[in-house]
Amino acid sequence: MVLTSSRGVLFVHSCPRALMPHLEWAMGRAIGHSTRFTWREQNALPGTQRAEFTWKGPVGTAAVVASSLLGWEDLRFEITEEASPGIDGGRWMHTPRLGIFHMQLDSVGNAVIPEDRLRYAMEVAGSSAHELQQELRLALGQAWDDELEPFRYAGDSPTVVWLRQSG
Repeated sequence: MVLTSSRGVLFVHSCPRALMPHLEWAMGRAIGHSTRFTWREQNALPGTQRAEFTWKGPVGTAAVVASSLLGWEDLRFEITEEASPGIDGGRWMHTPRLGIFHMQLDSVGNAVIPEDRLRYAMEVAGSSAHELQQELRLALGQAWDDELEPFRYAGDSPTVVWLRQSG
């Protein structure tokens, strides 16, 4: 059997300083070599750090990392894994309040809701359009996106350089 490699990104949205080396170790263990992240202050939660790490490793790496970080106090993260030939990609999101959420991704990064999950949402909603919207939001991990969005935004550094004509 040929092992397929994949790639993705680990977004650490907020991490207490004490956990920083443990996160690097967990990622390094999953991809098979040591890692060092570039840590920055997380403005959305003073006293915590944020990092972004692009990785390449065996298929399933994101699931291994997400499982190893599951339940760590005060840690907010997302990890993505791109689809590989014949294998769906994935996205895992974690917050201390909500726990972990996983969704499948197609080859271009769109969320995929499995047929059985859609059928369940329709069954629960009955004829209520509002209830169907609620169920689909749940299936797409909307609560996790809502909770992580301020941390994503706070991590954006100004990359625009304004040039002014002089003379």
